[in-house]
Amino acid sequence: MIPIAKPLIGQEEIDAVMGVMRSGTIAEGPKTKEFEDAFKAYIGAGHAIAVNSGTAALHVALLAKGIGPGDEVITTPFTFIATANSILFTGAKPVFVDIEPDTFNIDVNRIRDKITKRTKAVIPVDLYGHCAEMKAIMDIAEDHGLAVIEDACQAHGASVDGKKAGSFDIGCFSFYPTKNMTTSEGGMITCNDDDVAEKARMIKSHGSKVRYYHEMLGYNLRMTDISAAIGLAQLKKVDRFNEARIRNAMLLSEKLKDIPGIVTPAIKPGYKHVFHQYTIRVTDEAKLGRDELMGELNHACIGNSIYYPLPIHQQPSFRNIVNGNRYPVSELMSKQVISLPVHPSVTADEIQFMADNIRVVLT
Repeated sequence: MIPIAKPLIGQEEIDAVMGVMRSGTIAEGPKTKEFEDAFKAYIGAGHAIAVNSGTAALHVALLAKGIGPGDEVITTPFTFIATANSILFTGAKPVFVDIEPDTFNIDVNRIRDKITKRTKAVIPVDLYGHCAEMKAIMDIAEDHGLAVIEDACQAHGASVDGKKAGSFDIGCFSFYPTKNMTTSEGGMITCNDDDVAEKARMIKSHGSKVRYYHEMLGYNLRMTDISAAIGLAQLKKVDRFNEARIRNAMLLSEKLKDIPGIVTPAIKPGYKHVFHQYTIRVTDEAKLGRDELMGELNHACIGNSIYYPLPIHQQPSFRNIVNGNRYPVSELMSKQVISLPVHPSVTADEIQFMADNIRVVLT
């Protein structure tokens, strides 16, 4: 079986964890600070605040910007539900904007139409490892006085014209096991705003700057030194991991490019796509439908998955929030997309095997 994802944990991570276990400091401590410092340097941000998940990063970032009841936050319906749930956690309302069919990211040309006097922020998502149009989004945000909280949970090392995801305003990252780098579970907030950083640190730690003195409502969303130790080892490898993903993605795209009904991933000029997921579209021109193709791939022991089979606005938990609004591009993509494995463990022979199997059943 070629798995759709595979965490790459080596002896370096094992030794790092054992070092923390022997130290006796296993909750948030010096390793977490070391990881924060290393990660902010990697991103090119002034601050990095470690938390225990990517969802927590989004939640804390919104709270640190003062988002709350009565506010609106613009985002995309074609993403993991945590993006929109984090808005609900604050009492604010998510306002959806449909996506581009090539990158699957929020369509910047539709954002201004959704801005109201209640709009306080935009959460663009760097879906599958390709950055949203961050420069245009930053311009829109500046014109309207909005915060930009970039959901870069799938985009470690991705960039636009050399500027890394997470360095534009506020960035949020996930270190879930299947991400381009992992801490087992964990997240990070990056920013250049001293006030946002200070508030985020307080919010993630029971509203406290000094232990047992609590200045505001906060939560327990801290990272452990065990996770940070894994993250430090992984951070040294993430560029190498990304290059392997890019190499595998380019090879697979080359081998699939002439198959009728298959649309391979797009990369905009100046963008570095790090292929957290390699996602193709199976259109009506294909010999088999998307679900039939998945069945053939499963039979051939080729891992595959759909990210995401049901847009957020169609989820049962959101139906009362969106009031029947439709987002046709997102709905169409949810019926066409399928992701294939290109993670660093995938070999050139396995890429050829995948391409051969897809070609046989679709031509």
